[in-house]
Amino acid sequence: MNQHTYDLAIIGGGPAGAAAAVYAARKQLRTVVIARDWLGQSNVSEKIENWIGTVAISGLELSQALEKHAKAYGKDIMDFKDGESCMKIERLKIQDSRFKNSDAFKVTTDKGSYEAMAVLITSGSSRRKMDIPGAAEYENKGVTYCATCDGPLYNGQDVVVVGGGNAGFEAAAQLLAYCKSVTLIARSEFKADPGTVEATLKNPKMKAVEFAVPKEIKGDKFVTSLVYTETKTGKDTEIPVTGIFAEIGSIPNSGFAKGMVETDKFDHIVADPRNQRASIDGIWSAGDVTDGLYHQNNIAAGDAVKAIEDIYLWLHNKK
Repeated sequence: MNQHTYDLAIIGGGPAGAAAAVYAARKQLRTVVIARDWLGQSNVSEKIENWIGTVAISGLELSQALEKHAKAYGKDIMDFKDGESCMKIERLKIQDSRFKNSDAFKVTTDKGSYEAMAVLITSGSSRRKMDIPGAAEYENKGVTYCATCDGPLYNGQDVVVVGGGNAGFEAAAQLLAYCKSVTLIARSEFKADPGTVEATLKNPKMKAVEFAVPKEIKGDKFVTSLVYTETKTGKDTEIPVTGIFAEIGSIPNSGFAKGMVETDKFDHIVADPRNQRASIDGIWSAGDVTDGLYHQNNIAAGDAVKAIEDIYLWLHNKK
C-alpha cells in the first residue's frame, strides 16, 4: 500500500483481531493489523470443545487457523505488522481527500507508527498467574486458567478451584457437572454473589475453604496434589488432586490506551455493547480487553464483527 493513511488500524490478534481482519478485508477497508502474536488466551489449551463449528481443536491449532483465515483475504487491502506491540495512540490532523473530516489517529508501536481514521482495539488480556512452587512447572499439566476450555478433560477426577469470586464459583459450578469432586479455596471470605455461593455449596461433591491460600503444587509428570495454608491458623493441608483451576483474575492489555479512552477500575476499556464504541469518537474495542460482562472466544469474535459493521458505516459517513 502506498497511501499514507489507513481506513482502520486493528490492534491485537486472537479471536477478536482475526474476526475483525476477516470482516474488514471483505468490506474492502484499507487496514493495518498490528499483532504482537495471534495467540489468544486459549492457545495453552490442549483441547477446546466450545469453539462453535469445531467439535474439538487444540489452542495452538485454533490460533494458527485464525491467523490463516485473517490473512487469506488481506493481500491487496491489508498490511499485517506481526511481532509489533502497540505503545501509544494519539489524535492527529491529516490531509486526506477521501474524507471530509481530517481527524485521525497515530498508532505508535515498538517498531514504527501508522496513521488511521479509525482504531479497533482487540488486544485481549492476560491471565493473572499463580506464583507458587509448581505453578509454572505444571501449567498445562494439571494447572489451567480456563475451566470452560479445559474442564471436560477432568471428567471423573478430583480438582481444585483457586478463587472465591464469581469467576471461581462459576468455574466450580461448571466442573461439578463432570468432576468427581471440587474443592474451592479463597484467600478471604467468599466474594461471589450469595445466591451463587449457596447454590454451588449445596452440591454434595463440593467443598469450599475460606481464608486459605495455595502454597505448593506437587506432581510427577502431571499434578498429583495441592498444599494450601489456612491463613488464620497457619495450618498446611495437602489434598490429592489432578486438576487445579486458577480463577484469580486477568489483566487487560490496555496500558497503551489509558488516558486516551475511558477505562474501568480494572483497566478494561469501557465499550458500548450495542456497537463496541469506546468513549472517544473513532475508537472501538472488542474482546477481553473490554468491560464486557462475559469473556469467551466466541464472544470476542462476535464483538469484533459487530464493531467492524459499525466502523464501516462510520467511515462511509465521513466521506
